Amino acid sequence: MIRQSHASSREVIVANAIRDIVAELRMVEVADYIAFIRLEHFACVSDLVDSAAELYFMPRTVRLGNGGQARVGWSEVPSIELDLELRPRGATVYFTLTLRADEASVEVNYVAFDAPDPDPEKNTAFLMSAIEDARIKRTQPTNLSGLSSAY
Repeated sequence: MIRQSHASSREVIVANAIRDIVAELRMVEVADYIAFIRLEHFACVSDLVDSAAELYFMPRTVRLGNGGQARVGWSEVPSIELDLELRPRGATVYFTLTLRADEASVEVNYVAFDAPDPDPEKNTAFLMSAIEDARIKRTQPTNLSGLSSAY
């Protein structure tokens, strides 16, 4: 596949968007990922992804795609590759998240837009905006110390 010039900027957008999700996914032991993937228990991996994503995005915005791979060997650092989909309104990003001991990386495989513009830069700007719109907006906690219980 020929890599397009705008792919790198989209990878940065996706990587920044899922930074918190990656931190959540790293809370799972690598041995669990290896077991789930090798035994083809992708529903378990999907549940992990859904649980991590629900804290930061609207439901079903980030989800497991076609599966993943566990790369393990006697003389190498384990590597977990998850095929993920990022689905903000108006676009779908198919990408691979690779988790290693000291790093994580994103490789965007394909981006589909519901109504693509001929200008790739406009599509990239749209993607950034759509991802931001799909985020769960956090509000400041309300101070309830002055309320009395009426129940």
